Amino acid sequence: MRIAESELIINDDGSVFHLHLRPEELADNVILVGDPGRVDMVAEYLQDKEFRHASREFVSVTGRYAGTRVTVLSTGIGTDNIDIVMNELDALANIDFATREARPVKKRLNILRIGTSGAIQPDIPIGSFVFSHISVGCDGLLNWYAGRDAIALPEIEEAFKKHVGWDSHLPAPYFVRAGEDMARRFDDCTVSGMTISAPGFYGPQGRVLRMPLAMPGMLEKFESFRFGDLRITNFEMEGSAIAGIAAHLGHNAGTVCAIIANRYDKNSTPDYKPIVRSLVELGLDRLTRA
Repeated sequence: MRIAESELIINDDGSVFHLHLRPEELADNVILVGDPGRVDMVAEYLQDKEFRHASREFVSVTGRYAGTRVTVLSTGIGTDNIDIVMNELDALANIDFATREARPVKKRLNILRIGTSGAIQPDIPIGSFVFSHISVGCDGLLNWYAGRDAIALPEIEEAFKKHVGWDSHLPAPYFVRAGEDMARRFDDCTVSGMTISAPGFYGPQGRVLRMPLAMPGMLEKFESFRFGDLRITNFEMEGSAIAGIAAHLGHNAGTVCAIIANRYDKNSTPDYKPIVRSLVELGLDRLTRA
């Protein structure tokens, strides 16, 4: 079926609308970072760099790490941006831009988000790395797509909503697993995480400045939630949409975050760049392993 011009916008230079990448410029291995300024830091580790594109918050570089082709792309903040990024990455990989039809044989991308995060458990110290084996979407994004229940974990969702007293005015949360192969690559070097992807930095993460919360005490309720041996480990703002859309589209994706604050202990570190650099080195190594 041909995809209309209004549904998939292709720029005059043959690049996809927001990311300004052409299909041949996208590597099979992709690192996503939130901060556009972090792209150049990651790109320091790449050789044979092919280009550097910048459009709004979307900055991209493709090069080689240890002989493997890698694209580094910034997403900006939030799952709304991830909806753009993941759909356009899949379009670049799996839609023929000349015919505007899906390719009969689908490509499977390896997509790793490298980010920063705040832990909510006392035993997860600043400086540790958490891989989100399960992401908890509090943003509602995945609920806009058909087949949401086929990739979600409904038993955990219901237990979570009951435990925290989920406010009926909020979007229904969804729980979704990371790509099995991506998770395997980080099993021996990270804390196993069940991560909240919040649609904001303040209220949705339990911070109170001048506006009270719809669910008072939500941070303590998140911290105390248990489902078997699973527990909520940390907050970030993009991983649920990455995991959910990747699961729908058949990509191998996951999120790994450097812990730069602990909400339980109310501590943070302003000098977190060395921690992030160490995580970037680890992420590049594990992403490009066979």
